[in-house]
Amino acid sequence: REKGKTVEVGKAFFETNKKRFILLDAPGHRAYVPNMISGAAQADVSILVISARTGEFETGFDKGGQTREHAQIAKIFGTKHLIVVVNKMDDPTVKWSEERFKLIVDRLTVYLKKLGWKMSEITFMPISGYTGANLKEPLTPDVCSWWLNKPSFLQYLDELPPINEDVEGNPMMVISEKYKDMGAVCIGKVISGWLTKNDTFVIMPIQKTVKITTITSHDDEEQTMAKIGDNIQLRLAGADEKDLLSGYVLCTPDHLCPMGKVIDAQLIITECRSIMSAGFKSI
Repeated sequence: REKGKTVEVGKAFFETNKKRFILLDAPGHRAYVPNMISGAAQADVSILVISARTGEFETGFDKGGQTREHAQIAKIFGTKHLIVVVNKMDDPTVKWSEERFKLIVDRLTVYLKKLGWKMSEITFMPISGYTGANLKEPLTPDVCSWWLNKPSFLQYLDELPPINEDVEGNPMMVISEKYKDMGAVCIGKVISGWLTKNDTFVIMPIQKTVKITTITSHDDEEQTMAKIGDNIQLRLAGADEKDLLSGYVLCTPDHLCPMGKVIDAQLIITECRSIMSAGFKSI
């Protein structure tokens, strides 16, 4: 609020012995679907949190529910892996029931396949956010007797193969948010190559030349460089806040991203209650 910035997607980070993760916490309520889209566009891995509690899964999954919409948005934006965590398995209406878990998995699998997800891209796992079961440490027989010798949620994340490896590609970053703080600051994801402090870049498509004066991680630590896959904040010299829009791209002067006047697109309408005509509004 002090910076005049609207926080659309919650951001945090954590580290393990093998990897560093940035969490993009997208709101689940229907009123915040655009915010969820912003989060999905920056993510490499999507985590779909499902409630196992009787009645809650059905509400989210039935027609018009947010579970369907979020799974579809994650697929549209090309995330590489989908982890479906079935939460609240400790609830009195569930009691770590294998039958309940399989029912949820079976219903979701059919729908996810229709969206184009491959089974090799999807992982299901039961958890309890309240007790922490199967989050950091694997489940034990006294908690759940039918899900043994399998990695916990964090262990599974740790073993995921590298997703972003093209460090030598042409440097490029997509802008997702912007705000004003002693100059223009943009937030986004590096989608190719790597960039360093004091580099000169061009904002496309307006073709405005800027200089990176600071690079800041989401935990507010300054760094000298950022590479493909990093979600970062850049303070830019030579640009105003009004020059930055969501979807604009930062490129190097000798490798500008191409521009076009025609878009060949596949439109996916998640919900349409009436005919599409003049004045039709959609997200």
